[in-house]
Amino acid sequence: MEYTQDIIVNVPRQRFIELFDNVENMQQWMDGLLSFEPLTGVPGQAGATSKLTFKRGRGTMEMVETIVRRELPDHFDANYDAKGVHNICENQFIELDGTATKWVAHNIFEMKGFMKVVGVLFGSSFPKESYKSMEAFKAFAEANA
Repeated sequence: MEYTQDIIVNVPRQRFIELFDNVENMQQWMDGLLSFEPLTGVPGQAGATSKLTFKRGRGTMEMVETIVRRELPDHFDANYDAKGVHNICENQFIELDGTATKWVAHNIFEMKGFMKVVGVLFGSSFPKESYKSMEAFKAFAEANA
């Protein structure tokens, strides 16, 4: 499954990146994030890995984030791996007239085993969840500009 989404955030790109690149802000816009634990490398830098734990329903879901490319303020790409799911997330941040930022997110999901069935049955929920996170970041960033 592959899709691209974009959103306009009414915050100058420099401020957008300051907010986006701060681990302490993640819980403000990542729904259900319980913890962020650095595993290897320098947190936030290319090659670094971290464990993210989310509350999902009555349980939790863990995933490992691997930062693939960090070329801020233009690009930030990461892979997210959870049981049966590999997500490639490529982000581009485009400055708009110095007053706003266009965030373009390209996602590729590769699923194995039982998650292939989940992908077929609930595939339309993946883009909705991704966009929900983008909207939450937009609200957070605009409130903290």
